[in-house]
Amino acid sequence: MTEFIKLQTPQETLQIGFTDQKVSGRAGLLTFAGFLHWHRFGQLLAGVLPHRRKSKKAIPVADLALGFLTGILAGAQKLIQVAHLRADVMLPALLAIQRIGSQSSFTRFFQGFTSAGKNLATFRPLWRWCLERLPSRPGSYSLDLDSTRLLHEDGHQEGVQTGYTRLGTKPCLHPLLAVLEEAKLVVGFWLRPGNASCANNVVAFTLDLLANLPSWIRIGLVRADSGFCLPEWLDLLETQKLHYIVVARLLQKDLIWTPTDVPGTEVAEVWHQEINWRQPRRVILLRHRIADKQAAGQRTGGKPLLDCPGYLYQGLVTNLPASVPPIQVWRRYNPRAGCEEVIKQLDADFALPKLCLEKFWSTEAALSLAILSYNLVQLFQRHLGWLDRVTAATLRFRLFHTGGIISETGGVTTIRLAVREAEERVWWRALLEKTISLIPNCNSVAQSPG
Repeated sequence: MTEFIKLQTPQETLQIGFTDQKVSGRAGLLTFAGFLHWHRFGQLLAGVLPHRRKSKKAIPVADLALGFLTGILAGAQKLIQVAHLRADVMLPALLAIQRIGSQSSFTRFFQGFTSAGKNLATFRPLWRWCLERLPSRPGSYSLDLDSTRLLHEDGHQEGVQTGYTRLGTKPCLHPLLAVLEEAKLVVGFWLRPGNASCANNVVAFTLDLLANLPSWIRIGLVRADSGFCLPEWLDLLETQKLHYIVVARLLQKDLIWTPTDVPGTEVAEVWHQEINWRQPRRVILLRHRIADKQAAGQRTGGKPLLDCPGYLYQGLVTNLPASVPPIQVWRRYNPRAGCEEVIKQLDADFALPKLCLEKFWSTEAALSLAILSYNLVQLFQRHLGWLDRVTAATLRFRLFHTGGIISETGGVTTIRLAVREAEERVWWRALLEKTISLIPNCNSVAQSPG
């Protein structure tokens, strides 16, 4: 007989007990699991992971990777939180895996990544797989390079070194990543020690990335901030016949400023050669009158100069032809802010600042899988036909954290979602038909019921 616990509310007394039914608060992840099965993603993981398990009782490595990806997507920030999902009775059935791993299982799994070569052999095909889900684009894609600082103040893990962060010089990691702006996909990721410069290894990183692009993915523009204004990298982009816009050093010289159709913004253009440049390059300079921007409620990039108060200044070095006016160069650079938004999402929703293991290459593998889960979320929304993408936090609230019951009905594993309203059930049916059906269809699904 159930012995209830009494909870008194202002309106009534509630009885709290326990149930033996197999209930999950994450039954809504079946939509995402259907998307993974549709693409045979588990088979892809099994083919690229470097581990070989000797024990027959050991969890297959592809199962561990799928469990980790799903745990990050469900909101886990650390290995122990991913392992907590072992208590979820539904996830193994949804993902078609043996079980979610324990914390020690995940630790041993990531310890299998022991070198740059193993990590590249694993993740280069996974980044390419993501790219292969994209169509060609008549206007080409824009490639944005950026770096971020991952603060780890305990500072004992491999690669955690003192470097400059927004909080001053702190122990950190300093990864390098590349984003396709129009698709909001991360297409390359390398981890670096915290004391590495912004442009450290950027030439090798770019060469590897370009060699990994499918033939139909054409890069029309490469963008980066001033930390990447390295002559060797600019030379590489020119050799590859790629157009670029990179933030340059500000020039202190007499200039003729030309007003633009943007209130408070003026431009100037010079050909300039730094000491370590092999040739002069086109530099676009902009100044933004602070008062005009504040009056319009606008935000703009740029830095103040002590001898020119009231303005913010920007410099952009580019190899775009002279037929592209200076103000258009600036406008074509501005969407690079989308790369910073991607990094913010990775920090907030995909545990990028939290995942740090003892060994450097293990940390890179864990972060790469977490970023891969971000990519899968973007591709999942593209699969549903959503033009206005939402964050993972919104997907969890609206979709993934829907409750359900799993049971055996007539010898068939059955999942019943906790969806009561008729209109909402219609929406769920459309979602499931889109993600589970073996026959592709072009019908988009609404982002929410009604």
